[in-house]
Amino acid sequence: MNSSISYKNIWKIAFPIIISGIAQNVVNVTDTMFLGRLSNVALGAGGNAGIFYFVLVITGMGFTTGAQIIIGRRNGEKNYSQIGKVFDHCLYFIIPLGILFFFFMKFLSPYLLEIITLSPNILEASIEYLDYRAFGILFSFINFSFIAFYVGTTKTKILMPVTVLMMLTNVFLDYSLIFGNFGFPAMGIKGAALASVISEAMALLFLIIYTYKKIDIKKFNLFGFRNFDKDIFNRILKIGSPVMLQNFLSLSSWFIFFMIIEKLGEKELAISHIIRSIYMVLMIPLFGFSSATNTLVSNLIGEGNSDKVLTLIKRVIMLSLLSTILVLMFNLFFPTEMIGFYTKDAQLIEESLPTLNVISFTMFFFAVAFIFFNGVSGTGNTKTSLLIEVITISIYLTITYYIAIELKSSLPIVWCSEFIYFSLLGFLSFAYLKWGNWKKVDI
Repeated sequence: MNSSISYKNIWKIAFPIIISGIAQNVVNVTDTMFLGRLSNVALGAGGNAGIFYFVLVITGMGFTTGAQIIIGRRNGEKNYSQIGKVFDHCLYFIIPLGILFFFFMKFLSPYLLEIITLSPNILEASIEYLDYRAFGILFSFINFSFIAFYVGTTKTKILMPVTVLMMLTNVFLDYSLIFGNFGFPAMGIKGAALASVISEAMALLFLIIYTYKKIDIKKFNLFGFRNFDKDIFNRILKIGSPVMLQNFLSLSSWFIFFMIIEKLGEKELAISHIIRSIYMVLMIPLFGFSSATNTLVSNLIGEGNSDKVLTLIKRVIMLSLLSTILVLMFNLFFPTEMIGFYTKDAQLIEESLPTLNVISFTMFFFAVAFIFFNGVSGTGNTKTSLLIEVITISIYLTITYYIAIELKSSLPIVWCSEFIYFSLLGFLSFAYLKWGNWKKVDI
């Protein structure tokens, strides 16, 4: 067995990413839980505005994913001196983009939200949230650049302490700033946004200090910031730009999904954001394994072991299915308690249970489809992964709209559209890896 695709090595790379995901999702759960205790409007607005924010964040993350894939390839080739140049050129793009998105959120997002939001209360609260949350986007972008370096070089252990720090900071400040505890002002939904911004800034400070103290700067040629290299930048852009568009489409589809649900009513929107938060917790191991798949596929190809890629993916799928079974135990045996973390409204809890059951079954489709999809990205042919995403999302949103608006179906039935999304995503990704010409992709 090739050691780089052994179950032990897959777990070694994926485990810190999973722990990182747990900490990041504690932030999401905490926000949802505290805002749920504030009001249904705060819960719905914080959820919608949060998705709007992450549409922009994940778009920028697409560029850093392109850098991560190239870093993984250079790491597999043992061409370490090029890794720092890729990192530096990633920052050349991501910092101006962060500044641009900041101004977009501060000054243009209110007009966009006004067009697509039905409830005046949710609109007002969403604008308040984004007015503060906008300050965090540049911190997020630079954080993702560091993560691209560490995941690409398979040095993922650092992800655990940095995200635990982020989690603890956010939880403390959420409790303090939303409700006005420990002498802090009671800021409501604005407090949740400010808490997230400060926690992202703390994470970035930690990453900078750790990198300077623990990483061999000369070996990787980090922070050289020499002359702009058009060839390196174009390589990152070639790989990263389709991922940027792909991420934008993926998160935008979720945003549109919740906009469709908002048309059903404030209660349905509140239920859906509770379910979304639980959904994101269930996804934690799968995001860890998918990120590991991305970087391990790129490293394998760099080592000249393209023939081992499908074997690697099959092993990752086995681990992701096992982890899915384990996390679903909470949904199956403690469903009321899971929803009860977010709201004390007994009727809301009862009405959320059928939708919770739907996403529990969806996770098995997710566990397979997302690994195959990240395998496609890891080959470097991100144009193909973009095409797969476009086809899948177009069908997914069309069916969702028809089920919700035209048929006026119940909320659990609307959520069943997730089965369609992951079935298509998995099938198209598998077909490309099985029969596509990905072994000849040059990055």
